[in-house]
Amino acid sequence: MSVIAGRLSPRDGLRVASVGLRVRPLRAALSALGIAIGTAAIVAILGLSASSQAGLLAEIDRLGTNMLTVEAGQSLTGQETQLPLDAPGRITLLGDVQVLAHTGLMKNEKVYRNSMIPAAESGGMQVRASSLNLLAVLSTGIARGAWLNAGTVHEPVAVLGAVAAERLGIDRVYPDQRIWLGGRWFNVAGILQPSPLAADIDTSALVGYPAAQKYLGYVSIARGEQRAGPPSTIYVRVATGHEAAVQALLAPTANPEAPDQVNVSQPSDVLTARAAAAGAFDSLFLGLGIVALIVGAVGVANIMIISVLERRSENGLRRALGATKQQIRTQFLTESILLAVLGGIVGVVVGVIATAIYAGTKHWVIVIPVEAWSGGIASAIVIGAFAGLMPAIRASRLPPTVALRTV
Repeated sequence: MSVIAGRLSPRDGLRVASVGLRVRPLRAALSALGIAIGTAAIVAILGLSASSQAGLLAEIDRLGTNMLTVEAGQSLTGQETQLPLDAPGRITLLGDVQVLAHTGLMKNEKVYRNSMIPAAESGGMQVRASSLNLLAVLSTGIARGAWLNAGTVHEPVAVLGAVAAERLGIDRVYPDQRIWLGGRWFNVAGILQPSPLAADIDTSALVGYPAAQKYLGYVSIARGEQRAGPPSTIYVRVATGHEAAVQALLAPTANPEAPDQVNVSQPSDVLTARAAAAGAFDSLFLGLGIVALIVGAVGVANIMIISVLERRSENGLRRALGATKQQIRTQFLTESILLAVLGGIVGVVVGVIATAIYAGTKHWVIVIPVEAWSGGIASAIVIGAFAGLMPAIRASRLPPTVALRTV
């Protein structure tokens, strides 16, 4: 104790305030549990949100933000339209277009594991004709087997998107493996990795344009002759920094006669919006974390009130020996804050560990925002102060003579 003015030094104050916690460790631990759960929830939610967004943005950077898609839209009457057969050729003439690929959706064709599957059970999978350079433009890889080549594009050979392979129950590729596509057997050449920039590819079985024309009747008439097509989606890679300029020209270039029937989009914008939307539910879960903190605060306040009642004789004796009201208030207030801070620290550690484990399983970059752990500790301090304020005031106002009656 400091000699000056009979005040407790900060070190002595902490030692005295921790007596109640050290004497009743189990009760202190249970009281701090609510604070720990609430803090852990807040840290984990903010950490997982930041980690998932960082992972998604890193994926966007890897895939590139310079890809645009051109798709057939609708007419004024709401009917579906088609892109012209020569739309890809016209788009390649634009100055800032680097490379493009395209696919043609065959809406009437379905794909099944075998010929015995009922026609209605298509599993939401599609059949598309594809240009050979599709994977290079989409930055998508092969998970199993091989991609189409100059020979297999003419044959009944298909490559499955990641989701289509999963729905068909195909997880590997072996010789003579077949699927029932368009009313005939097609050999499976490979399985694709997921394609974030073109989700439709994931649910598709892809064949070459010549094979689509020969075996599936996917043809159109252009200048009096039959040609495979038309394309339904064109994927365009443009020079970085010129996306907006090219995007404005794609519709009138693809279909000069009806540019309003062409839809142009930038898939990376959708992914970026998804990254932002990933945090839309944070407020809900943060609210649950705050509720847990409030419950913890009620528990701490309850314990502190009980502590004040149990230690009336101790408080009366200390007051009789010269302790001031301020010292009694400080003791119980400090004890409440210590209890909450211990719960907050445990919660931060648990939240960080949970974030690290989950982000590691998803192969995300582990990101723990500063506001997550600092906010958790700060919330614990504030809650501890509020929870202990009334019990501390109550303890300091108890007259020594009344308190000593219980001795």
